[in-house]
Amino acid sequence: MDDPFDNLKHSMKKDFEGFSFSEERKNAVKETIRSKQSHPELHSWKEETLISILDSLQDASKHGYDISTQLFRKNERSFESNEGQLYTLLHLLENKKILTSTWSDDRKYYSLTTKGKKYVVACKHRGPQQSALLKNLIEEASL
Repeated sequence: MDDPFDNLKHSMKKDFEGFSFSEERKNAVKETIRSKQSHPELHSWKEETLISILDSLQDASKHGYDISTQLFRKNERSFESNEGQLYTLLHLLENKKILTSTWSDDRKYYSLTTKGKKYVVACKHRGPQQSALLKNLIEEASL
């Protein structure tokens, strides 16, 4: 059986033959990718913000808008100018197995995992170790 992409492959090989980037350009692209992967703006989340989010999910699953509303009621304004960052943080916490999610009625509901519940307990006993734990979580979530 003939490869249906044979003509395309041949054309691309012919069109891009001898095509290369300078070392300077390659390094610039690599640096741009590296800087975007480090997400320096994500490290700006405060411990209190993280505690508020985890605490809001302690009793029941909530969707992003409910979490946002609850944060505003607590006068937590970290996401006021960019609510999309809340969803970024929720997604990252989900990737770190702190939260889990399910879809219902076209909404994504977040809830704490066992690991997430341990973080909530740790938050209640705030001390130097728990502060370091939360800072590590923020940094991990940002990776």
